[in-house]
Amino acid sequence: MKKILLIALTLLTMGVSAQNRDQPATIDPAKLAIQSSTHWLDLDYVGDGHTGHKLDIHLPKAGSGPFPVVISIYGSAWRSNSWKANTFTTGLGQKLLDNGFAVVSINYRSSGDAQFPAQIHDVKAAIRYIRANAEKFGLDNGFIGITGWSSGGHLAALAGTTNATTRTTVQGLDIDVEGNLGRYTQTSSKVDAVVDWFGPTDFLIMDRCGSTLQHDAADSPESVLVGGPIQENTAKVALANPISYVQKGNPPFMILHGDKDPLVPHCQSEKLQEKLKAEGLPSELVIVPGGGHGPGVMIDTYYNKAVAFLKSEMKGRKK
Repeated sequence: MKKILLIALTLLTMGVSAQNRDQPATIDPAKLAIQSSTHWLDLDYVGDGHTGHKLDIHLPKAGSGPFPVVISIYGSAWRSNSWKANTFTTGLGQKLLDNGFAVVSINYRSSGDAQFPAQIHDVKAAIRYIRANAEKFGLDNGFIGITGWSSGGHLAALAGTTNATTRTTVQGLDIDVEGNLGRYTQTSSKVDAVVDWFGPTDFLIMDRCGSTLQHDAADSPESVLVGGPIQENTAKVALANPISYVQKGNPPFMILHGDKDPLVPHCQSEKLQEKLKAEGLPSELVIVPGGGHGPGVMIDTYYNKAVAFLKSEMKGRKK
């Protein structure tokens, strides 16, 4: 039964409807690229040839640039290292392109490739690569937003809350948040705004909040990510929790979560919102009535809200 649930989680974390959830296994990224006027596929942002270290850049059809950037991180329960094309299967990527944003969709190492913090090291390396090469690709590095859903939402949120953190100690464990991947280690990995779609935060309370998946199990996505049962590895879990790093200077957040999400209970977003607000940080939490783990949440209504938020933050930075 656990294996069946894990397979279901892997499919559902893509944030697409049930009838389309098999698309990422067969879709051709090159065909998706025609939705933008200019694109680059499979750029190696680290330089080591690893599949998990590839990204795609898509520019809008309209406008001459340089274009503000949104980096997109797919959800896969941290189990895939090659689903960057899913940014477009959800429709999120095309919505961003249509509204004048360049979209950078990234792969990252799976939990089968490496344990946490490898995944946030990859995200930070991708951000540095984009900022350092912005002029070459027609990008405006004056605004780099980040978004992601499910496990990708977790990493997007973590990128935001660690904006001002390179190394820290949590519950007695030291962590290098930034990492040293790629050629651009002296370049900033800060982001200017975060849109988090139903990302996990505090793994330890997920079962208590209600879920069809047993997150405390030794083979749960969260346990595999940190290298052992989460309730027996509380310090490692704290290191992976975006809430652990919330501090003054974090970028503005928009958080979206369905109140009927069967896999990542909406308490995860509520806890993050509570901490952001306690620190006086700008953040909006959108709880979607009847929304599931993607269905009812990743739709035009909420894409439009996310785009409006990103546009507002971009304009605010340019004043």
